[in-house]
Amino acid sequence: MEHPARTLVKALTWQASGLVAMSVIGFALTGSWSVGGQLALVSAATGFALFFLHERIWAGIAWGREGRRAHPPGGRFRLVSRGRRG
Repeated sequence: MEHPARTLVKALTWQASGLVAMSVIGFALTGSWSVGGQLALVSAATGFALFFLHERIWAGIAWGREGRRAHPPGGRFRLVSRGRRG
């Protein structure tokens, strides 16, 4: 398992390379660096939100898992964790 700081740096460099690539593609399609950059930012934000949602959905699916952690805590799927009141 790798250190969390390494994972964070890898995620940031991956995101930066994606922003550059999308900016270049946006520029190639529109002829404007400004529009290309805006497209890249919208793409990054959309991708982040969809990835988060995708991961939360998969967290509730036991298929392909092994061992005791095959199901999420509480045995049911929730998109948002709610604290216990009481």
